[in-house]
Amino acid sequence: MSENTAPVTMEEAINPDAAKRVQWAAFVESDIVNFFDLHELEKLSLEDGKGNKAKLSRTKDNGIKVEHSSTIIL
Repeated sequence: MSENTAPVTMEEAINPDAAKRVQWAAFVESDIVNFFDLHELEKLSLEDGKGNKAKLSRTKDNGIKVEHSSTIIL
């Protein structure tokens, strides 16, 4: 394994699929939520082509509702 592909965390070393789900959730809940809020969007759906999906929508009280899911192929 090269340095660039070596696991960074213990979770990545033990269960790489679970680590990818956590990374997707963190990405959606940080970068995507910031983008959604910055551009004052009402609805946003995204998919990464690997089974990870997310939907964001603005609530009546201007909150942001986030739904995300991950799919693992065994």
